[in-house]
Formats: sequence, C-alpha cells, structure tokens
Amino acid sequence: MYAIIEDSGTQIKVSEGDVIRVDIRDMAEDAATITFDRILAIGGGDKEAKIGTPVVKGAKVVGDILGWERTKKVAVVKFKRRKGYLRRKSHRQSFIKVKVTSIKA
Repeated sequence: MYAIIEDSGTQIKVSEGDVIRVDIRDMAEDAATITFDRILAIGGGDKEAKIGTPVVKGAKVVGDILGWERTKKVAVVKFKRRKGYLRRKSHRQSFIKVKVTSIKA
C-alpha cells in the first residue's frame, strides 16, 4: 500500500518502511512520532485507489522520528568580473528523518 502525502508544499509518495526527509517544524524535542493528515491519494493493496478532493477524508500516515539532521553545505557565490566584487555565503538546510510505520485509510 502506498500514499501520496503533502508536506510543506511538497508531494511525497510513501509506503510502509520508507525513510523520508521532511522540513523542520515546531514540535517537542522528545516527540517520538509524527502524523501526516494531508493525504492526497491512497492506493495499492486489494482496494481501489482513493483520490482526494483535495485530501482523502479520515486518512493519515504515521511515522517514527529517527532524528534531526542537516544537509551538506551549499556554497553561494556572487561574482562580477573586473569590478572587484565577490560575495561568499553558505547554507545548510535542516530536516527531520522519518520512518513511515503505518498508512490508515
């Protein structure tokens, strides 16, 4: 069984056991699970696929939080030749690593 969830404007196709990365959100430091309630579609298994308008009512995906991590550093360089202009910045995006444990229709 699989589900298509929406999180922070991003659509992610998940099934049970998948490990996904989602954006950081305000939650308790000791939180162990996370619930996604914006389910756009559910399919697979012995039932027909359910397509939401815009979301499937009563459906949710539950996952265990594996930890908070950060991506590799991305360098941002602004440069104009022959002008003596050079600006360097860098950025690391934070995310939560989640293992999907159940999909409920």
